[in-house]
Amino acid sequence: MNLTQSEECFQRAQLVSPGGVHSPVRAFKSVGGTPIFFKEALGARLVSVDGQEYIDFCQSFGPLMLGHRDPEVAAAVEKMIGKAWTFGACEPYSLALAEWIVENIAHVESLRFVSSGTEAVMSAVRLARGATGRNRIIKFEGCYHGHVDSLLVKAGSGLAGVASSDSAGVSQSVASETIVLPIGDEEALEKAFERYKNEIAAVIIEPLPANFGLLKQDNRYLKFLREITTREGALLIFDEVISGFRVALGGMAEISEVKPDLVTYGKVIGGGFPVGCYGGRKDLMEQVAPSGPVYQAGTLSGNPVGMVAGFATLQKIKRESIIERLRVRADSLVEVLESHIAHYELPLKIAQFGSLMWFHASDKKEPQNLSEISPSQADIFRSLFYKCLDQGIYLAPSGYEVSFLSWAHDEKLIIDCSLRFKKVFAAMKDDLSS
Repeated sequence: MNLTQSEECFQRAQLVSPGGVHSPVRAFKSVGGTPIFFKEALGARLVSVDGQEYIDFCQSFGPLMLGHRDPEVAAAVEKMIGKAWTFGACEPYSLALAEWIVENIAHVESLRFVSSGTEAVMSAVRLARGATGRNRIIKFEGCYHGHVDSLLVKAGSGLAGVASSDSAGVSQSVASETIVLPIGDEEALEKAFERYKNEIAAVIIEPLPANFGLLKQDNRYLKFLREITTREGALLIFDEVISGFRVALGGMAEISEVKPDLVTYGKVIGGGFPVGCYGGRKDLMEQVAPSGPVYQAGTLSGNPVGMVAGFATLQKIKRESIIERLRVRADSLVEVLESHIAHYELPLKIAQFGSLMWFHASDKKEPQNLSEISPSQADIFRSLFYKCLDQGIYLAPSGYEVSFLSWAHDEKLIIDCSLRFKKVFAAMKDDLSS
């Protein structure tokens, strides 16, 4: 690979930004080497500043359900930019998107737009505390909810141990209000509620954990969360920033038939622009200012460009049944890739859920929690990542991030990808044999 221009950009970037990046994973720390700088994208393809083209399976970490610059979405965006960029006032564009979501998602009776998934989670947690009058939050190992102070934490000692900060700058007093439990462990959850009776405001979970691998959970466990939170007077928050509108129109709540009290969305609902939202039961949302005492605001909340991009994206997804059709494409690709992996006898598996894929180092079952992820994950993914780059395939630069298919990965491109991946796996086999 010729990365001359990317290397020059990275050297300049390190002089003006921490680590040379604006989000840590972009620095290639997990895989080593120089980050690739991209200058343009279209459909399922990226073009680097070095002039090299890649088939993109990162898709901006999930928002681009339709691919880069989908023509229908682009037309809506260009029309909006010709009218206004932002108002800082009431406008009909966020109204149209909000009405569509409420009409199509049964468990969202009211919602508030924000500018990121992190902001959505932060607001939902504040609302949960305000609505219940309680302070403690339960989260799970392997679930990531953005860089909110109270959720940027790691587990303490013991099954129901309070958390300790996972980042400098997060005070122990803030971290101590969060309880971190092993995901899937019903007994641990029972003990936490027993120990902190009437103190727990909410349980928050990615119902499809997809930020630290793809740790698929049984529906039975999600139903258990609904039962115990209802029994204990706590709220259940589904973080569907990744899974929302991607695995089903109603996300994992629809698939699992579990109705959360609050839900957070991001990524897909912005069509590629910075958008997030939180919503749920109307009686809870009515406690948000100006209707109620829980304060939350944002200068660019409901930004009209992001609103029309999201609206065009969701309308097309529903109208053309893209979620279901894309899953079929993903099934086809994964089946072929797994046959190649088996042929070369690689210690590699693919966990899949709809249009999400995760390459993981294993010759056993799919991991469902952090303890089941192979110690060799980082090493084997590093080999996979660079051999993919050699074949013009771009994956997210971390072995713990998932890959995404978009509607722009059409049947012809799927065939092309399967041939490229076969060369990747053959090269990996040669490395392991040498």
